Amino acid sequence: MDPGLSIEESSVSRPIRFNAFDMNCVAHQSPGLWRHPHDRSWDYNTLDYWVELAKLLETGGFDGLFIADVLGTYDVYAGTDEAAIRQGAQTPVNDPLLLVSAMAYATEHLGFGITTGTGFEHPVPFARRMSTLDHLTKGRIGWNVVTGYLPSAARNMGETDQLAHDARYDHADEYLEVLYKLWEGSWERDAVRRDREAGVFADPAKVHHIGHRGEHFSVPGIHVSEPSPQGSPVIYQAGASPRGLAFAAGNAEAIFVAAPTKPLLRETVSRVRAALVDAGRKPYDARIYTLLTIITDATEEAAQAKAAEYRSFASAEGSLVFMSGWMGIDLSSYDLDEPIGNVESNAIQSAVASFQQASDTGKEWTVGDIAAWGGIGGMGPVLVGSGETIADQLQSWVDETDVDGFNLAYAVTPGTFRDVVDHVIPALERRGAYEREYTPGTLRHKLFGEGDRLPDRHRGATYRVGGVNSTIDDSVRSGLGV
Repeated sequence: MDPGLSIEESSVSRPIRFNAFDMNCVAHQSPGLWRHPHDRSWDYNTLDYWVELAKLLETGGFDGLFIADVLGTYDVYAGTDEAAIRQGAQTPVNDPLLLVSAMAYATEHLGFGITTGTGFEHPVPFARRMSTLDHLTKGRIGWNVVTGYLPSAARNMGETDQLAHDARYDHADEYLEVLYKLWEGSWERDAVRRDREAGVFADPAKVHHIGHRGEHFSVPGIHVSEPSPQGSPVIYQAGASPRGLAFAAGNAEAIFVAAPTKPLLRETVSRVRAALVDAGRKPYDARIYTLLTIITDATEEAAQAKAAEYRSFASAEGSLVFMSGWMGIDLSSYDLDEPIGNVESNAIQSAVASFQQASDTGKEWTVGDIAAWGGIGGMGPVLVGSGETIADQLQSWVDETDVDGFNLAYAVTPGTFRDVVDHVIPALERRGAYEREYTPGTLRHKLFGEGDRLPDRHRGATYRVGGVNSTIDDSVRSGLGV
């Protein structure tokens, strides 16, 4: 931890937090495991699967279910998407937002972090969609802000490629500005009167046209939804580049990271905490979750046997499809026994250097080693052991890195999550390191205990009526001339 930060909480005093990491598809982070007889990810297009999963996670006290998304295919590997389709590697994939209402109706506390991109939908209909979900969930909705990374998604939208990296974040900055104006600055909290005698549902004097005119968007009018429990949903983000980290520090309340070793994770968490302070916030104004997969059972021997069985189902081709897409290099042109030193990619070299720190056998890594690493859990480490062993390791990761919790991917679903609930969470509870009982209230209040709305020090709060970035002009009530 950077000694310059004024630490207000210690990793010892904070309970470990869990998110479940899933996607409305078959092979999310563990390609090939859909073939396992206990895996139900192929049931992704039924409400039964999602409702049962949500109820299971709530029994374990998970903060939320985080649902990733893409609008294109992984087609870097071999220059086509045939392998992705064959392996079910996040293809086919359905819309994540449409799952939330059913899961929220079946649960009381579980939060929902939904991924959508800023590049392919106008902020006005999106603002309404999120306000609707915040109402229907009673304030349990979060939004994972992504700027996009698959060129195939951009082509599907009529573009030749994604915008340049930093340009995507510049566009996203204005996208968030419009949303904050709609969610925070359009309706005052007491605008809705529901006054039957006076015949006034809402007070027009307290509903404001936002008057936004920027480089990418012109939005003169009001937000068409009344204020929801949280106003702005809880903002999730996973930017790792300097520009992405700056964006996350200014906006995110939950930040997802991935690191194969504790030293690397400690460096990442320290950078995030420092960036939050640089953005005028407190170092713990965002919960930081790191990607992890847990394979556990009642005994050490049973857990190791389960892990070996799972690995026998992992797909090397599916793993390389993902790795090729994430790193931007076609790994199909190399044999599995090709030394990594022969792969001409800085992204591969740096990633493998990190992987070797976590699993250093002394031999030179090959393309096949990359495939094996990513066969279960994607880019994150995999912990194997009994509930007590895993609890030891999780506490070590938290104590040594200052991370808040873990974004748990699965080997098989819902079995991986059920095993965590049955074996790991009780072990953590016995140590006083996990709180299964939920704090009443919205997702934001559950995460921070400071109420339902964005705190005043958050960028979005500055767009409220009277805020430093408020552009409300009450003289232009109709929006004409804005």
